[in-house]
Amino acid sequence: MEMTIAGERALSASPAQADKKDTVAATQAAGEFLIFRLGDEEYGVDILRVQEIRSYEAPTRIANAPDFIKGVINLRGVIVPIVDLRLKFALSSAEYNDLTVVVMLNLSNRIVGAVVDAVSDVLALDQAHIRPTPDIGQATDTGFITGIGSAVNESRERMLILVDIERMISSAEFSLPDIGLDQ
Repeated sequence: MEMTIAGERALSASPAQADKKDTVAATQAAGEFLIFRLGDEEYGVDILRVQEIRSYEAPTRIANAPDFIKGVINLRGVIVPIVDLRLKFALSSAEYNDLTVVVMLNLSNRIVGAVVDAVSDVLALDQAHIRPTPDIGQATDTGFITGIGSAVNESRERMLILVDIERMISSAEFSLPDIGLDQ
């Protein structure tokens, strides 16, 4: 089943925007992605950024930290900030359960833990299965979304939001503090 996202996006975007989005999608590296769930949506991050997956444990809270920064944990002598992506993306709050995990990410010489609802699998996607991010206007920052992946699973198409997690975590809007991030 072929997706029409690129065609729909092209109808609402100027030719210059369409060319820019197509270039971004073309440079999106095909490869393997760790797929995780936040609410009803599935997201993918480059598997090469994933250091490990751990069960959720309550972190030590840091005073005056934004709500999406749950606190820090000690990971084999390294103090690691724990970020709840559900809160960061302004999704409804989730109750932590047995499926809740922390994906430890290695990002530019720092380790960051990302709390997600669940991890489902690792998928290999080639460029034919990655479409440009649709243009949804300037009101929403989608700069960290590198594309929309498509995978067919048991005759059902899965839409995957592919995230450049390093770009998202290092953005000024994310404002991750440097507390204990030295390696």
